[in-house]
Amino acid sequence: MIGWFRKILKRYWPLIKSLQTGLLLFTGVAGFVSARCPFLDATHLLTLLVTLFLAISGSTMLNMVYDRDIDAMMARTCLRPLPAGKVDRKDALLLGLGMSILGIGGALLIDVLYGAIVFAGLFFDVVVYTMLLKRRTAWSVIWGGIAGGMPVLAGRALAVGRIDWVGIALALAVLFWIPTHILTFSLRHRGDYAQAGLPTFPGRYGEKVTQRLIALSAVLASFAMGLSAIGIGLTWGYLRVMIVLAAGLLLFAISLMIRPSAKLNLGLFKYASFFMLGSMLILAVQAI
Repeated sequence: MIGWFRKILKRYWPLIKSLQTGLLLFTGVAGFVSARCPFLDATHLLTLLVTLFLAISGSTMLNMVYDRDIDAMMARTCLRPLPAGKVDRKDALLLGLGMSILGIGGALLIDVLYGAIVFAGLFFDVVVYTMLLKRRTAWSVIWGGIAGGMPVLAGRALAVGRIDWVGIALALAVLFWIPTHILTFSLRHRGDYAQAGLPTFPGRYGEKVTQRLIALSAVLASFAMGLSAIGIGLTWGYLRVMIVLAAGLLLFAISLMIRPSAKLNLGLFKYASFFMLGSMLILAVQAI
């Protein structure tokens, strides 16, 4: 029985993009504990983890099903389970739908506002970003960023019982961080995206403009995160650490704006992920 479970897990686990899912899940937890200590309400924290994991994983799996044709055209993605034929399309579709329904349904049972935000995240990710815009316009990354900001907004809303300006600032921080990820990949794998016929910023506006947009998005992400930290009321000790993290991000971003280069772009890409993870960790540690 255990061996069978491991085999199934090994086959389907790549469909949820565990690193991406884990980071988004962590932002949801950070949003929640930014307003309420998890040890005071472990039940809410556990249900948040389960429902967000199901909804995020389900939406990611549905995206993989829909994008299997373009994934098959790109060297970076052609070995994923669906284009490689390791997983049946119908099985992945049913599993993705099932996880999405359970995640959203469970979220609605916990709290209607929380559930509505979780549903909005899935809708923007699967329907608006992947199905409607990804193959039509390079600006689809904005909608992908909105979807990425929903977990932290949902966690914050579950904790405070409403959508407040701090939750919106946290969501904006994630929204502005996401282009540093997507646009960097579109630069590094321009040939793949061109082969699949996907519109990208490098293809439409050129490499240097794209690099400057990446830098600008990093600057906006740092300001949004700083604003949310002030709104949450971080103590001076934690705030100083966040200021140092933001200063490093700004230094990378300004350098990239002045002298766009592949090396600086890659450095900013790596540091931006570190900044986002570190900032969310600070919010979580402060609450504890």
